[in-house]
Amino acid sequence: MNVFSEDGTFLRSWSDIERIDMPHGTRVHIPAGKTAAEAEIWVTDVGSGPWGHTVKAFGRDGTLIHVLGTPGQAGTGRNPLQFDQPADVAFNAKGEMYVVDGDGGMNNRLLKFSPDYKLEWVSGGKGNNTGEFYIPHSVEVDMFGQVWVADRANNRTQVFHGGQQPTFIGEWSSCFKGDGPYSVRFSADKKYLLVIQLNLSRVLILAAPSKPGFLGNCTVIDTIQMAPGVKPHLLSVSQSTGAFYVGEIGANQSQKFVPLH
Repeated sequence: MNVFSEDGTFLRSWSDIERIDMPHGTRVHIPAGKTAAEAEIWVTDVGSGPWGHTVKAFGRDGTLIHVLGTPGQAGTGRNPLQFDQPADVAFNAKGEMYVVDGDGGMNNRLLKFSPDYKLEWVSGGKGNNTGEFYIPHSVEVDMFGQVWVADRANNRTQVFHGGQQPTFIGEWSSCFKGDGPYSVRFSADKKYLLVIQLNLSRVLILAAPSKPGFLGNCTVIDTIQMAPGVKPHLLSVSQSTGAFYVGEIGANQSQKFVPLH
Protein backbone atom coordinates (compact mmCIF):
# COMPACT_ATOMS: atom_id res chain seq x y z
CA MET A 1 0.00 0.00 0.00
CA ASN A 2 1.41 3.36 -1.06
CA VAL A 3 0.40 6.55 0.74
CA PHE A 4 0.45 9.94 -0.99
CA SER A 5 -0.54 13.46 -0.05
CA GLU A 6 -3.47 14.94 -1.96
CA ASP A 7 -1.05 16.71 -4.30
CA GLY A 8 0.61 13.41 -5.23
CA THR A 9 3.67 13.58 -3.00
CA PHE A 10 4.78 10.12 -1.90
CA LEU A 11 4.71 9.86 1.89
CA ARG A 12 5.26 6.24 2.85
CA SER A 13 4.35 2.67 2.04
CA TRP A 14 3.64 -0.50 3.92
CA SER A 15 3.21 -4.05 2.79
CA ASP A 16 2.62 -7.45 4.23
CA ILE A 17 2.63 -10.20 1.62
CA GLU A 18 1.70 -12.65 4.35
CA ARG A 19 -1.63 -10.85 4.90
CA ILE A 20 -2.44 -9.32 1.51
CA ASP A 21 -2.69 -11.36 -1.67
CA MET A 22 -4.33 -9.07 -4.25
CA PRO A 23 -5.86 -5.81 -2.99
CA HIS A 24 -8.86 -4.56 -4.95
CA GLY A 25 -11.24 -2.01 -3.41
CA THR A 26 -10.25 0.36 -0.61
CA ARG A 27 -12.15 2.67 1.72
CA VAL A 28 -11.05 4.87 4.62
CA HIS A 29 -13.44 4.73 7.59
CA ILE A 30 -13.29 6.64 10.87
CA PRO A 31 -15.37 4.73 13.46
CA ALA A 32 -17.63 6.67 15.82
CA GLY A 33 -15.69 8.22 18.67
CA LYS A 34 -12.38 7.87 16.86
CA THR A 35 -10.10 10.51 15.37
CA ALA A 36 -8.59 10.71 11.90
CA ALA A 37 -5.38 9.33 13.36
CA GLU A 38 -7.37 6.20 14.27
CA ALA A 39 -8.87 5.76 10.81
CA GLU A 40 -9.27 2.26 9.43
CA ILE A 41 -8.14 1.48 5.88
CA TRP A 42 -10.43 -1.24 4.57
CA VAL A 43 -9.14 -3.43 1.74
CA THR A 44 -10.94 -6.12 -0.22
CA ASP A 45 -8.62 -8.98 -1.17
CA VAL A 46 -9.53 -10.91 -4.33
CA GLY A 47 -6.39 -13.04 -4.35
CA SER A 48 -6.37 -16.83 -4.38
CA GLY A 49 -3.49 -17.20 -1.93
CA PRO A 50 -3.60 -17.93 1.82
CA TRP A 51 -4.99 -14.46 2.70
CA GLY A 52 -7.32 -13.99 -0.25
CA HIS A 53 -11.13 -13.88 -0.32
CA THR A 54 -11.24 -11.58 2.70
CA VAL A 55 -12.11 -8.03 3.70
CA LYS A 56 -9.50 -6.52 6.00
CA ALA A 57 -8.95 -3.33 7.95
CA PHE A 58 -5.53 -1.87 8.67
CA GLY A 59 -4.37 1.04 10.78
CA ARG A 60 -2.61 3.94 9.12
CA ASP A 61 0.73 2.30 9.87
CA GLY A 62 -0.28 -1.01 8.29
CA THR A 63 -1.24 -2.79 11.51
CA LEU A 64 -3.88 -5.44 10.82
CA ILE A 65 -7.04 -4.65 12.83
CA HIS A 66 -9.89 -6.75 11.44
CA VAL A 67 -10.31 -9.71 9.10
CA LEU A 68 -13.74 -10.66 7.74
CA GLY A 69 -14.13 -13.92 5.87
CA THR A 70 -12.11 -17.12 5.93
CA PRO A 71 -8.57 -16.43 4.65
CA GLY A 72 -7.67 -18.42 1.58
CA GLN A 73 -11.05 -20.11 1.26
CA ALA A 74 -13.56 -19.01 -1.36
CA GLY A 75 -17.11 -19.98 -0.53
CA THR A 76 -20.70 -19.07 0.17
CA GLY A 77 -20.78 -19.82 3.90
CA ARG A 78 -22.15 -17.47 6.54
CA ASN A 79 -20.90 -19.22 9.67
CA PRO A 80 -17.99 -19.22 9.29
CA LEU A 81 -18.26 -16.36 6.85
CA GLN A 82 -16.77 -16.86 3.39
CA PHE A 83 -16.32 -14.52 0.44
CA ASP A 84 -15.36 -15.16 -3.15
CA GLN A 85 -13.46 -12.18 -4.58
CA PRO A 86 -15.12 -9.39 -2.55
CA ALA A 87 -14.89 -6.22 -4.61
CA ASP A 88 -15.71 -3.12 -2.54
CA VAL A 89 -17.02 -1.76 0.77
CA ALA A 90 -19.03 1.28 1.88
CA PHE A 91 -20.23 2.74 5.18
CA ASN A 92 -23.33 4.68 6.16
CA ALA A 93 -23.55 7.45 8.76
CA LYS A 94 -24.27 4.89 11.50
CA GLY A 95 -21.04 3.02 10.81
CA GLU A 96 -22.84 0.07 9.23
CA MET A 97 -20.85 -1.54 6.45
CA TYR A 98 -21.89 -2.92 3.07
CA VAL A 99 -19.78 -5.33 1.03
CA VAL A 100 -20.28 -6.39 -2.58
CA ASP A 101 -19.01 -9.94 -2.94
CA GLY A 102 -18.40 -10.99 -6.49
CA ASP A 103 -15.61 -9.63 -8.68
CA GLY A 104 -16.24 -12.58 -10.97
CA GLY A 105 -16.66 -15.06 -8.12
CA MET A 106 -19.52 -17.41 -7.34
CA ASN A 107 -21.53 -15.24 -4.93
CA ASN A 108 -22.83 -12.08 -6.67
CA ARG A 109 -24.28 -10.70 -3.46
CA LEU A 110 -24.57 -7.70 -1.14
CA LEU A 111 -23.85 -8.10 2.58
CA LYS A 112 -24.57 -5.78 5.49
CA PHE A 113 -22.57 -5.66 8.73
CA SER A 114 -23.24 -3.90 12.03
CA PRO A 115 -20.87 -1.17 13.27
CA ASP A 116 -18.99 -3.88 15.18
CA TYR A 117 -18.76 -5.92 11.95
CA LYS A 118 -21.27 -8.64 12.74
CA LEU A 119 -23.12 -10.01 9.71
CA GLU A 120 -26.75 -8.77 9.59
CA TRP A 121 -28.01 -9.93 6.21
CA VAL A 122 -27.05 -11.26 2.80
CA SER A 123 -28.93 -10.42 -0.38
CA GLY A 124 -28.66 -11.17 -4.08
CA GLY A 125 -27.52 -14.08 -6.19
CA LYS A 126 -26.47 -14.38 -9.81
CA GLY A 127 -29.04 -13.17 -12.33
CA ASN A 128 -30.55 -10.14 -14.00
CA ASN A 129 -33.83 -9.89 -12.12
CA THR A 130 -34.54 -7.20 -9.54
CA GLY A 131 -32.24 -7.69 -6.55
CA GLU A 132 -29.95 -10.09 -8.39
CA PHE A 133 -26.43 -9.23 -9.53
CA TYR A 134 -23.88 -10.25 -12.10
CA ILE A 135 -20.46 -9.04 -10.94
CA PRO A 136 -21.40 -6.44 -8.30
CA HIS A 137 -18.17 -4.47 -8.54
CA SER A 138 -18.68 -1.36 -6.41
CA VAL A 139 -20.94 -0.08 -3.64
CA GLU A 140 -21.73 3.41 -2.31
CA VAL A 141 -24.11 4.99 0.21
CA ASP A 142 -25.84 8.28 -0.60
CA MET A 143 -26.79 11.11 1.78
CA PHE A 144 -30.16 9.44 2.44
CA GLY A 145 -28.56 6.16 3.50
CA GLN A 146 -29.58 4.41 0.28
CA VAL A 147 -27.20 1.76 -1.01
CA TRP A 148 -26.02 1.91 -4.64
CA VAL A 149 -24.56 -1.20 -6.27
CA ALA A 150 -22.63 -1.12 -9.54
CA ASP A 151 -24.11 -4.23 -11.14
CA ARG A 152 -21.37 -4.36 -13.72
CA ALA A 153 -22.18 -7.22 -16.09
CA ASN A 154 -25.89 -6.32 -16.02
CA ASN A 155 -25.03 -2.78 -17.19
CA ARG A 156 -26.96 -1.08 -14.41
CA THR A 157 -26.86 0.37 -10.93
CA GLN A 158 -29.37 -0.94 -8.42
CA VAL A 159 -30.43 1.07 -5.38
CA PHE A 160 -31.79 -0.25 -2.07
CA HIS A 161 -32.94 0.90 1.31
CA GLY A 162 -30.28 -0.62 3.53
CA GLY A 163 -32.35 -1.19 6.68
CA GLN A 164 -32.99 -4.41 8.55
CA GLN A 165 -33.64 -6.01 5.16
CA PRO A 166 -32.78 -4.57 1.75
CA THR A 167 -35.73 -3.00 -0.06
CA PHE A 168 -35.40 -2.31 -3.77
CA ILE A 169 -35.88 1.33 -4.79
CA GLY A 170 -34.98 1.33 -8.45
CA GLU A 171 -32.26 1.01 -11.04
CA TRP A 172 -30.48 3.03 -13.68
CA SER A 173 -29.52 1.30 -16.91
CA SER A 174 -30.07 3.79 -19.74
CA CYS A 175 -26.69 5.47 -19.12
CA PHE A 176 -24.73 2.24 -19.38
CA LYS A 177 -25.55 0.84 -22.81
CA GLY A 178 -21.94 0.77 -24.00
CA ASP A 179 -20.32 -0.62 -20.86
CA GLY A 180 -21.31 -1.49 -17.33
CA PRO A 181 -20.49 0.62 -14.26
CA TYR A 182 -17.20 -0.38 -12.63
CA SER A 183 -17.04 2.10 -9.77
CA VAL A 184 -19.62 4.42 -8.18
CA ARG A 185 -18.91 7.31 -5.81
CA PHE A 186 -20.81 10.47 -4.93
CA SER A 187 -19.18 13.86 -5.25
CA ALA A 188 -18.30 15.59 -2.01
CA ASP A 189 -21.31 17.91 -2.31
CA LYS A 190 -23.57 14.88 -3.07
CA LYS A 191 -24.95 16.53 -6.21
CA TYR A 192 -23.38 14.07 -8.62
CA LEU A 193 -22.78 10.36 -9.00
CA LEU A 194 -19.40 9.60 -10.55
CA VAL A 195 -19.32 6.36 -12.52
CA ILE A 196 -16.38 4.66 -14.19
CA GLN A 197 -16.77 2.72 -17.43
CA LEU A 198 -13.52 0.81 -17.88
CA ASN A 199 -13.89 -0.46 -21.43
CA LEU A 200 -14.86 2.99 -22.70
CA SER A 201 -12.07 4.65 -20.69
CA ARG A 202 -14.36 7.32 -19.31
CA VAL A 203 -15.95 8.77 -16.20
CA LEU A 204 -19.63 9.68 -16.30
CA ILE A 205 -20.91 12.53 -14.13
CA LEU A 206 -24.58 11.89 -13.40
CA ALA A 207 -27.15 14.05 -11.61
CA ALA A 208 -27.78 12.53 -8.17
CA PRO A 209 -31.34 12.17 -6.84
CA SER A 210 -32.46 15.09 -4.68
CA LYS A 211 -34.88 13.19 -2.45
CA PRO A 212 -35.04 9.71 -0.93
CA GLY A 213 -37.00 6.86 -2.41
CA PHE A 214 -37.12 8.32 -5.92
CA LEU A 215 -34.33 7.96 -8.49
CA GLY A 216 -35.79 9.73 -11.50
CA ASN A 217 -34.09 9.29 -14.84
CA CYS A 218 -30.39 8.66 -15.28
CA THR A 219 -29.09 12.00 -16.59
CA VAL A 220 -25.53 12.52 -17.82
CA ILE A 221 -24.27 15.99 -16.85
CA ASP A 222 -20.77 15.59 -18.24
CA THR A 223 -18.23 13.02 -19.37
CA ILE A 224 -14.49 12.80 -18.83
CA GLN A 225 -13.08 10.92 -21.80
CA MET A 226 -9.65 9.39 -21.37
CA ALA A 227 -7.29 7.99 -23.98
CA PRO A 228 -8.03 4.50 -25.33
CA GLY A 229 -6.47 1.76 -23.25
CA VAL A 230 -6.29 3.81 -20.03
CA LYS A 231 -8.93 1.55 -18.45
CA PRO A 232 -10.03 3.45 -15.33
CA HIS A 233 -11.00 0.90 -12.70
CA LEU A 234 -11.93 2.44 -9.36
CA LEU A 235 -12.19 5.95 -7.94
CA SER A 236 -12.16 7.77 -4.62
CA VAL A 237 -13.42 11.22 -3.61
CA SER A 238 -11.83 13.67 -1.17
CA GLN A 239 -14.56 14.85 1.18
CA SER A 240 -12.54 17.94 2.13
CA THR A 241 -11.56 19.29 -1.30
CA GLY A 242 -14.02 17.61 -3.68
CA ALA A 243 -11.18 16.29 -5.83
CA PHE A 244 -11.46 12.73 -7.03
CA TYR A 245 -8.81 10.19 -7.87
CA VAL A 246 -9.01 7.52 -10.55
CA GLY A 247 -6.97 4.32 -10.49
CA GLU A 248 -6.18 3.15 -14.02
CA ILE A 249 -5.15 -0.43 -14.70
CA GLY A 250 -4.40 0.14 -18.38
CA ALA A 251 -2.11 3.14 -17.85
CA ASN A 252 -0.81 1.85 -14.49
CA GLN A 253 -1.30 5.22 -12.88
CA SER A 254 -3.69 7.38 -10.88
CA GLN A 255 -5.10 10.71 -12.00
CA LYS A 256 -6.52 13.54 -9.90
CA PHE A 257 -9.46 15.66 -11.05
CA VAL A 258 -10.47 18.92 -9.36
CA PRO A 259 -13.93 20.56 -9.60
CA LEU A 260 -13.92 23.86 -11.48
CA HIS A 261 -16.53 25.48 -9.23
